[in-house]
Amino acid sequence: MAKPKLLALASGGGHWVQLQRLRPAFDDFETVYVSMFESYAEQVAGSRYYTVPDASRFDLKSFAPVFLRAVRILLRERPKALVTTGSAPMLAFVLLARLMGVRTLWIDSIANSERMSSSGRLAKRLAHCVVSQWPEVAEREKVGCWGAVI
Repeated sequence: MAKPKLLALASGGGHWVQLQRLRPAFDDFETVYVSMFESYAEQVAGSRYYTVPDASRFDLKSFAPVFLRAVRILLRERPKALVTTGSAPMLAFVLLARLMGVRTLWIDSIANSERMSSSGRLAKRLAHCVVSQWPEVAEREKVGCWGAVI
């Protein structure tokens, strides 16, 4: 029997490191990865890997290419679930996946120890589930806390 498909997304740097540390949790899935740098593909050898351009909340036009790429990837892969450790460009995937009936999980970055990221606050309105890696932030933001990745 085929494994369900999981789309695992993260921008570069610490977001990608956190996603990679979650890989053992993806063992029961056929996992497809999305990030911003071609060089990351070698870290997930044996899995399909896609790149997307960066986007910023300070330049909303920068989201257009991300949305187009997200549509293509989601339609091609048809995942059962999506997990992301952020950042802003991954909101496009969360929104589109949600519209397609895909279960979505946003894990806010461990770097946000004082408050939830601005992308995480938007994800609270879009994702099926949002968690913080800090208990104090989770309590204040009324989201879950399942522990820290790093």
